[in-house]
Amino acid sequence: MEVKIRQFHSAMKKNVPTILSIGAAVQDVFLSQSDEFKAVCVNPEECFMNLELGAKADVNRITFSTGGGATNASVTFARQGLGSIFMGTVGHDPAGQAVVDDLDKENVDTRYLSYSKRYNTGYSTLLLAPTGERTILTYRGASTHYSKKNFKIDDVDADWLYVSSVAGQMDILHDIFQTAKKKGIKIFWNPGKGELENEKQLKGLLEDVEVLSVNKEEMQQIVHGETSEELVRHGLSLVPVVIVSDGPNGVVASDGKTMVSAGMYEDVKVIDRTGAGDAFGSGFLSQWAAGKSLKDSIIFASANSTSVVRYIGAKRGILPAGVKLHDMPMKEVKL
Repeated sequence: MEVKIRQFHSAMKKNVPTILSIGAAVQDVFLSQSDEFKAVCVNPEECFMNLELGAKADVNRITFSTGGGATNASVTFARQGLGSIFMGTVGHDPAGQAVVDDLDKENVDTRYLSYSKRYNTGYSTLLLAPTGERTILTYRGASTHYSKKNFKIDDVDADWLYVSSVAGQMDILHDIFQTAKKKGIKIFWNPGKGELENEKQLKGLLEDVEVLSVNKEEMQQIVHGETSEELVRHGLSLVPVVIVSDGPNGVVASDGKTMVSAGMYEDVKVIDRTGAGDAFGSGFLSQWAAGKSLKDSIIFASANSTSVVRYIGAKRGILPAGVKLHDMPMKEVKL
């Protein structure tokens, strides 16, 4: 299958930052509105779906979408009017075509997208419960089998890198980060499970990172601390800007000058949580890279994430440029 890659030049507007998103690209298929997908809870912290082996479960809705942390982020940047470039790997298959088509429609530059000769495009089937929680069946495929030769940024003209998980391939990240440092490109990093498992190498890579964004449990794998505030303060010894999220408990962030503690942007009915974290991280960087304050960047990040969970799929709810935002519960203190 021949997949056409498009290169866009609208990102070259004067004083508009360009962001290169590096990471996964997948096809998502959502199955929802089924009586069989109701959560069965042993306690508030332990719930599961009970699907009888050999039975047939009726599903009343199917939704096709594309996802992967890096493609989701690249769409946020494009919709906010920034230069947006995607770097990742897909297969020569219909799912790969769907990924490229979605990025093309959003005006994302796909010239650095690569193709796997061995693996199909990453593919997920998501079983959506009425609460918005989901069980995910995932074939990771090309989205986690990366080749160094496809992740060279020497000739990339960008101001920032948005880096999500690359399946723990620390050697690839090392090369990318070293080149970014030499080129003066700033790095926003949202490490995944594979990266967090390599603690020593991860801390070495953090020396080149400008913004680190993780959840509370992940941050506790990097530094010591019980509260999000403690974790952020300790994290500032590693990177200039730290963001620690804690689900419905909100987020704490600091740039070393101020510390912002924020609650929920808005209490909305959650339809699907897929892509909420990507929307938050990319939402923050879309504003921070454009020179907005820490407070304003957190507000937009929270609003972007809140909008995404109101729809099925990771991209539909991503906010456009110029959207009007309201205030949210927030405390800002000087350090």
